[in-house]
Amino acid sequence: MRSPAEKAAKGAVFTALALILSYVESLIPFSFAIPGIKPGFANLAVMILLYISSPWEAFAVNILRILLQGFLFGNLFGILYSLAGGIFSFLIMIAVKRTGQFTVTGVSIAGGAAHNIAQLIVASLIVSDPKILSFMPVLTAAGATSGLLTGIIASVVVRRLKSVSAVDLQK
Repeated sequence: MRSPAEKAAKGAVFTALALILSYVESLIPFSFAIPGIKPGFANLAVMILLYISSPWEAFAVNILRILLQGFLFGNLFGILYSLAGGIFSFLIMIAVKRTGQFTVTGVSIAGGAAHNIAQLIVASLIVSDPKILSFMPVLTAAGATSGLLTGIIASVVVRRLKSVSAVDLQK
């Protein structure tokens, strides 16, 4: 059993990692015809934590990262969109993971698609224009693709971290 200090330190490291990945992502120029398409690097930290720790720790890092990122690099609307996407996608990832039927990559794909769906719904409510929802197929596919890439990387990292932990436990 880990102490509260160990849990806090782990959460801080993963929050910092998520913020760094988010910042790196903001430096890469993505020019797509539809705004809002991005790789979702910051979700790597959340995905890894979801598999090597508790869902609550992963959720806390997810929310902290969204709030800090919004205050440091964004604005209130960015925080609202990110919170909607982050919370909804996290709930979907938890539900999909609990079925036991999906790999890390499958869970990540579901989360990526859910993130964009939630953001589009919030956007259509904020601007009172349901036409925004016409972007749903493209943004859902983009979110699933980002989730695929993130999931592949997270799967490799989780597998390696678990093998390192198994070795450490035998000592």
